[in-house]
Amino acid sequence: MNPNPVLRKLGFSNDDRLVIIHVDDVGMCQATLSAYEDLLDFGLISSAAVMVPCPWFPATAAFCRAHPEVDMGVHLTFNSEWDSYRWGPLSTRDAGSGLLDDEGYFYRRQPPVQASVQEAAVEPEMRAQIERALEAGIDATHTDSHMGTVAHEKFLPAYLRVARDYQLPPTVMFRGDKLGFRARGLDDSLSMLAAEASATFEAEGIPLLDHEVGLPLDKPENRLEQAKQIISELPPGITHFYIHAAQDTPELRAIAPDWPSRVADYETFLSVELRDFIRNSGVQVIGNRVLRDLMRQ
Repeated sequence: MNPNPVLRKLGFSNDDRLVIIHVDDVGMCQATLSAYEDLLDFGLISSAAVMVPCPWFPATAAFCRAHPEVDMGVHLTFNSEWDSYRWGPLSTRDAGSGLLDDEGYFYRRQPPVQASVQEAAVEPEMRAQIERALEAGIDATHTDSHMGTVAHEKFLPAYLRVARDYQLPPTVMFRGDKLGFRARGLDDSLSMLAAEASATFEAEGIPLLDHEVGLPLDKPENRLEQAKQIISELPPGITHFYIHAAQDTPELRAIAPDWPSRVADYETFLSVELRDFIRNSGVQVIGNRVLRDLMRQ
């Protein structure tokens, strides 16, 4: 593809490598919020997103009100994946919406919610989560998707409408053509929809990202080397680099079987070695706020 026009708008060259170092799942539990606070103080991360339906959202919102400069997006949530720690939609308790499983929470995994949800229920839930964040005093900088659930024909059109209406960069939507989206694993019809939306958004001047990469939740070993390898191999353009950081607490261990990887993310991004490596790599770290401000100009 042609170079991302956002690079020039932000004062970079077409060959520059930019990365957003992003913390997912803030507010899922206490350990995610305390980890985020530490990482923010350390200075290596540049963005994060909050799970509004989750129990630790109010505390996250309070932190954001006390620190209005933070780069916090809305992690649009349609799944509740854990066995004994659950949450559900804000917009409805109607089982006919298809948002609720037999236990009265969001479905745990993507396929059941994508199969069951009524399209008419998708957009109200997205708007309810964004409105709750804004009303709680969060100066939202972008929207993204928990577990990638919005990458589906029932969700994507609503997601793009909501992003445009609230003027929040849609970080789930990347630059690309149909073949590129097929290579990302999307089916033929969704690839066509995504490619058309990408072209339309870019023509309107809405900033889009080029690439996405993250640390896997099933390989906690050698996390520092994994992160350094990702940074060293970043291509030109803007990359969304997501992590799932949490402090090691009894609560986290009880909730999440993948807790070792979440703790490893937290410890790795408090590493002076990694911070020095990134500073010497030639990679430029940015947040989503600059993209949101560019979108609103």
